[in-house]
Order: sequence, then structure tokens, then C-alpha cells
Amino acid sequence: MLSNAYFFDHVCSAGMEIRLLRYFVAVADEGTVSHAAERLHMTQPALSRQVKQLEKTIGVRLFQRAGTRLRLTNAGAEFLGEARDLLRRFDQAARLAAHLSAGHLTAVSFGAPSTTLVDIVAPFIAGFEPEDPEPNVTSIDIDPDLPELMSRIDIAITTQPPPAGFSGLTLARLPVWAYVREGHPHTGAQSIEVGALVEEDLVLPTPDFAARRLLDHTVRGLGAHYGTVVETFNGEIAQALAAAGRGVAVVTDDPRFGLRPRRITDSGRCLEVSLHAVWAHDHHARALLETMALRLQDFCRQRYGPTVDGGGKAGRAW
Repeated sequence: MLSNAYFFDHVCSAGMEIRLLRYFVAVADEGTVSHAAERLHMTQPALSRQVKQLEKTIGVRLFQRAGTRLRLTNAGAEFLGEARDLLRRFDQAARLAAHLSAGHLTAVSFGAPSTTLVDIVAPFIAGFEPEDPEPNVTSIDIDPDLPELMSRIDIAITTQPPPAGFSGLTLARLPVWAYVREGHPHTGAQSIEVGALVEEDLVLPTPDFAARRLLDHTVRGLGAHYGTVVETFNGEIAQALAAAGRGVAVVTDDPRFGLRPRRITDSGRCLEVSLHAVWAHDHHARALLETMALRLQDFCRQRYGPTVDGGGKAGRAW
């Protein structure tokens, strides 16, 4: 019995050309070398030599004569199934190779932090059309090793701009908000300077959030220090604590619990978290990925309004 292991180890490794399999299948289908030769647009002697070459290559007799026709031997009948399977897979691989060389994708993989996957990637994928590539997603760290990551995925959505050797597109610029209760001294102000903010009791997301990292970096740059800080792992909880009077919540989420969002500024410059789509510039489907990133950018514009251009609507937690 010719097992799969035998077929691949002793046939493929012997350097057998795929065309010999096509000749063999044609003769098996037609029952005669002459009819198969007509189908293949080649001479009968040439086809006979090729079939004999295949038998020599694999060390198995495939046909025996029955009158004017050829009949498969037991080994030939078993080998036919394997040959058809390999030709099917070869043709499938050839179609895929042509598809890929034309810059197409059968599937597209996204990598993003878990919050981004939930708030942006999942809703974006929900709008895919049947002709779009099959999407799959991977949860990544907020500050991944992009060169290593991009060897495994097609598009990364991250707060990091593209490093050298990669292409990218800014999807959104989301303001970092200071949320205050009605009646707070800053309620009437349009913005709060970082220097004044750190004098308040604060409710901050953990350093796993880009908004917290940006605020920490700004505070250190000023040589300032936090006063009383309550940390939480969730933007909504941060606002709930602010609504309960525990301090000013610093997040990028939409306003909740009747809180008032105020811009956070550093010397008049608003603190914003930038979100980027990143892909390898030498990706075989880079044109398609750029189109996908532009669609994602447009989706962010529709979802968050002017925040893509640094406008005034609140975004989500990053």
C-alpha cells in the first residue's frame, strides 16, 4: 500500500516533476496513450516515454495492458488518488501564488491592545464585505516590539508611530480628558494645565494605558509630582470614582455620570494619544494594506468625529 509518507518521501524527494503526474492522470482517465496524447497536445511516443519515466522514478508499475487499452495496476489505482490530490493542492498553491503576486490577500491579520480590539477593530471588522480578506485578530501589548510583531501579523494598531522600515497611517488623535464634577473649580474652564492638574486629587488609569503614560511623561518633564492618586484598571470606573468625589479622572473615554470633560494642556498644547496603523513597507500586499488602513481611518472619523484631526469629541480608553 502506498502511504502518504511513502508518496512524499519517495516520490517528491526523487525530484519528480508535477507534469509527470498530469501525464499519468490523463492516461488513467483516457484509458489509452493515444487518446491522452491528443488531450495533452503531444505525440504518443513522447507521452509513453514520460509515463515510463514516472514508473522508473517511483519504482512501481502503474499500468498493464488489457487488449487495446491500459488498465491500472493495484499500485497504480492507489497512486492515482494520491496523484489527483497532489495536483489539486499544487493547482491551489499556484492560484494562491498568482493571487499573492498580484498583491492580494486571502486573509488579513490585525494586532492591537485588547481595548483597541474591542472598541475599534471588532466594530470595523463587523462591516467587512464578503469580498474582503478573511480577518483574524491578535491581542498585543501597548508597546510591542513592532519589528518582531510584524513578522506575524499584517497590520498593527498601536500608539507607536511606525519605526524605520515600516509604513504607517495616523488613525486618530484622541484627547486626554480631565473629568470633573459639576461645581468643581475647573468646571467653568475650557482646559486645565498639567501643573494645576497635579495639585488635584486624581483618579488615574494604570500605566497599562497610553493616556497614563503620556501624563506621566509630561509630569516628569515639568519636574512635578502627583499628590493623592487612586489607580484603576478601567476608564468607566475612573469616572465613577470621580463622580463619587474621589478626585479628577484622567482618561480618554466618553463622558459618563454627568461629568464635564476638560482638555489637559501643557504650555497650551493639548495632550493627545495618537493611534497608528502600521504595516511592513515591503509586504507583498502593501497597496491593499494601505487601502485597509485608509478604510480604518475613515471608520475612526465616522466613529469619533473630529478627534482624528485633534477635534473636540471624546474618544475611548487607550
